Amino acid sequence: MEIQLHDKVFTPFISQDVIAGEVKRLATALKKDLKDEVPLFIGILNGSFLFAADFIRNYKGDCEVSFVKFSSYEGTASTGEVKQLLGINEDLTGRTVVILEDIVDTGNTLEEIYQVFEDKGVKALKIVTLFYKPSVFKKDLKIDYIGFEIPNTFIVGYGLDYDGYGRNIPSIYQLKLPNQMKNIVLFGPPGAGKGTQAKLLKDKFNLVHISTGDVFRFNIKNDTALGRLAKTFMDKGDLVSDEVTIKMLKAEVAKYPDAKGFIFDGFPRTEDQAYALDLFLAEKGMTINAMIALEADEDTLVSRILERGKTSGRVDDQDESKIRNRFNEYETKTAPLNSYYANQGKYIGVNGIGDIAEITERLSAEIEKL
Repeated sequence: MEIQLHDKVFTPFISQDVIAGEVKRLATALKKDLKDEVPLFIGILNGSFLFAADFIRNYKGDCEVSFVKFSSYEGTASTGEVKQLLGINEDLTGRTVVILEDIVDTGNTLEEIYQVFEDKGVKALKIVTLFYKPSVFKKDLKIDYIGFEIPNTFIVGYGLDYDGYGRNIPSIYQLKLPNQMKNIVLFGPPGAGKGTQAKLLKDKFNLVHISTGDVFRFNIKNDTALGRLAKTFMDKGDLVSDEVTIKMLKAEVAKYPDAKGFIFDGFPRTEDQAYALDLFLAEKGMTINAMIALEADEDTLVSRILERGKTSGRVDDQDESKIRNRFNEYETKTAPLNSYYANQGKYIGVNGIGDIAEITERLSAEIEKL
């Protein structure tokens, strides 16, 4: 669900649960590295106050806490100038100091941090940031722990604001940019006719249909570098890694610079893939408009597949136990994705029972609303 702060509209980007998991991972990694040391955590106000609070709660060891305040933002753009407003009063000699920063973009604030602590006699200075924008970071400065690498998009929530508003939002939203494209993730259980519908919808709405299965087959058949890499996984009976799958998808999207939009079929399959897709599209000023799932009764679809198996020649269409296993796998994989997109207000369920034309009309009605 979109929100409005002042004159700007923002769309969901990173959910509260995903943030919580990453904060816990960062705190656990730091504790492992520091062992029995007692660090002094310094939060950079104002933006890091929520991150600092959650990070410290997740840090399973003794620690001390302080804060310093810098200012470099006006509206949605960095001023490029950093002013120290509040300093540090503690004696830092021989201490391990851990800076908790909400976001690192240009690196101007980080540069000021290094200068401030240069003559404090600290034993070690470590930087932890929840968000990092590698495309705009131009400083030769070390960042020890990074949560999310994000594109150069303006974000609010979880302590980050737009002209004072939005800090209390528990998840992260990104600034909505003009986007006339319709990008759809299409899901459906085995036998729901998802592939048939994707082909009809792409023609009706002038979209590009990207099927993970087709992309895999193309790369393997044409012996591309990514195809050979994917085949090494498949030859072992393993799932192709997220990294390889995402690289293939990016290469496929790049083939259509003038596309009116995309229908993603068979991707994403996991929350990690969905998040990677969001980041990739955000870099291009695009977003997923909706995840549309064909919903259908399992018994009805099993009967349909068994009937299809009489003529399809597919062995896995002729064994009911194997068909049921495919449904279990589908439910296991898609349940977390349903929640992922529902949290963004982008999940749409559509009745997948009926003849092909009826289902196409139902899907079309939802797409036309986007």
